[in-house]
Amino acid sequence: MSSRADCSDEAPLMLAAGVNAAIGRAGLMLMLGGAVFGVIAVLYGIRTRNQLLQRQSMRYAWLSFGGAVVAVVMMQRALITRDFSMAYVQQVGSADTPALYNVAAMWSALEGSILLWALILAGFTAAVAWRFRSRADDALVGWALVVMFVVTAFFALLSFWPADPFATGLPGIQSGPGPNPLLQNHILVLFHPPILYLGYVGFTVPFAFAIAALVTGRLGESWLMETRRWALFSWAFLSIGILLGGWWSYEVLGWSGVWAWDPVENASLLPWLTGTAYVHSVLVQERRGLLRVWNLSLLIATFALTILGTFLTRSGVINSVHAFGDGPVGPWLLGFFGFIVVISVSLIGWRGDRLRSPGTIDSPLSREGAFLANNVLFAVFAFVVLLGTVFPLLVEALQNRRTAVGAPYFDRLSMPIGLVLLFLMAVAPVLPWRQASTELLRHRLVWPGWFAVGAVGFSIVVGATGWAPLVAFGLAGFASGAAIRQLAIATRNQGVRGLVGRANGGMVVHLGVIMIAVALAASNSFTHSATLELAQGDVVEWGGHTFELESITEDTNAAMSESVLAANVELDGTKTYRPAITTYLSIGQSIGTPSVRTGFAKDVYLTLEPGVLAGDDTATIRVFIKPMILWLWIGGFVMAIGTLLAAFPGRRHRRPTAPTSAAIAVNAGSELVEAQPELEVSS
Repeated sequence: MSSRADCSDEAPLMLAAGVNAAIGRAGLMLMLGGAVFGVIAVLYGIRTRNQLLQRQSMRYAWLSFGGAVVAVVMMQRALITRDFSMAYVQQVGSADTPALYNVAAMWSALEGSILLWALILAGFTAAVAWRFRSRADDALVGWALVVMFVVTAFFALLSFWPADPFATGLPGIQSGPGPNPLLQNHILVLFHPPILYLGYVGFTVPFAFAIAALVTGRLGESWLMETRRWALFSWAFLSIGILLGGWWSYEVLGWSGVWAWDPVENASLLPWLTGTAYVHSVLVQERRGLLRVWNLSLLIATFALTILGTFLTRSGVINSVHAFGDGPVGPWLLGFFGFIVVISVSLIGWRGDRLRSPGTIDSPLSREGAFLANNVLFAVFAFVVLLGTVFPLLVEALQNRRTAVGAPYFDRLSMPIGLVLLFLMAVAPVLPWRQASTELLRHRLVWPGWFAVGAVGFSIVVGATGWAPLVAFGLAGFASGAAIRQLAIATRNQGVRGLVGRANGGMVVHLGVIMIAVALAASNSFTHSATLELAQGDVVEWGGHTFELESITEDTNAAMSESVLAANVELDGTKTYRPAITTYLSIGQSIGTPSVRTGFAKDVYLTLEPGVLAGDDTATIRVFIKPMILWLWIGGFVMAIGTLLAAFPGRRHRRPTAPTSAAIAVNAGSELVEAQPELEVSS
């Protein structure tokens, strides 16, 4: 009788388990079908000039997005209800994992992360279809949607086949290990990956319009205006995602750093570098009609690097705390990366004659000249990072031996590039378009110059030494002076509204970047650390602080299946901090958990060394004094505010290349020159 009762109890669970997988796969099929039929409908509509068929694109986009939502909802349901009939839940789920981290478990391994990517991509496709619904019969919009449908179909197929999150697991499994312990001990794991993916995937939109412009031959500046905010917000999400990753690393990994030049960290930095170059150089094309091939190349490189980064993270070719281990999707992603590069380069070659700019840069001493120099530096920076990241893979593939490129390579080559970029951040905003006189430049750089002198003087007074950090602080003062000067002029003329608009919002972003640069220079140059032996009742003084061990305790949380061994350390006689070692009992793995006192000037970062037991009266503590770390996160917040300000139209600027109605023809009407003031276009 009991056996029959057990069977009757398990039947509903098995039925629910089958429902999760079945509906989830149906959602993936719906997503794939919507994308494929979207491609067919739009292409046939463009070819036959059937506007009604082209307007069906929004329905297919929403169908695809709806399928992705269904798949994600069923995956979340399976994780929350502990459906261990599914292989993915067996891999990342656990009966002991808190509900909060059960949600985040979806993107803690390969299959779930691909599913999250597919959801965001389908969401962007639906958003583009809705945003341009009134122009669905426009060939440019149609081809952009075709590109987005193709990319969506690829990731839907990836999730449906080689990275199937709904695959059936081994029978009889009642619990799993849960997510990686590093991914279930800090709240940032809920936000860092999704925000980073919003940046990665968001660049699909400007890439799609760039390919559409090449296919249709509409290579002017109109497609840039259509995608300006998409690119800007994607760049902002990528920036914030990278910063949140650094914050997570600082709070969780126990090494007191925020950036280790890890291959997966570099994979996120690469599209950020090319994307940053693009959001600057696109201004030159909009204002002067220049750098057309360059801007297309930057967009293609940015999107292609997001795919390359996905390959590096999910193929198992690199070892990293951020990587997902070996997986079957590597060849697929590498093939898709090659497909993107070949098609894009072929289209640029095909349209080469029509991509010629209508003019040239008049003088290197101009805003467009400064932007070009800025772009060259970002491109060199990206090449340095790419070379250092893939070089070990090339050596292993060609010579069958392992090698590594360490932080000294990246630090040595990135530092001079960063310093020159700070200099350009000061000079570019004060330069006019076309050409600047040395007298004008000298007049506009008075404020920034005094800021630089003040920054260096203040740094010396507070004890900064060494040429590299002093140069960095001086250039940061120089750049911040230029930004503040620009903002002061804007607010003086228009009040607070003067802060709204691309140029002045960009200056706010610059201030955030400067804060981050100063924080990195200070923390990398002036961090001090020591290993302290603490005994109960004794006060140890080091680095201007006092440390006293109060006790060593161990707390076990049976519900979460974890044990926390903590040293209770009183810092400066005011507050107790608890560096700890957390052991996850279900898998027997221990990780260090730092304890940090955060301040505007410096952080005191404590970690507990292994070898201590509960009740001991001595402990070994590792202490780091980290200057200005808080300003990294403040700088990121300022960048986010600046992006919002830059995304909305501000005061109108004149466009130097646009001829007015009063322009006169010369050279038998073959050339136009401007006889009246330049047209105004939105900033």
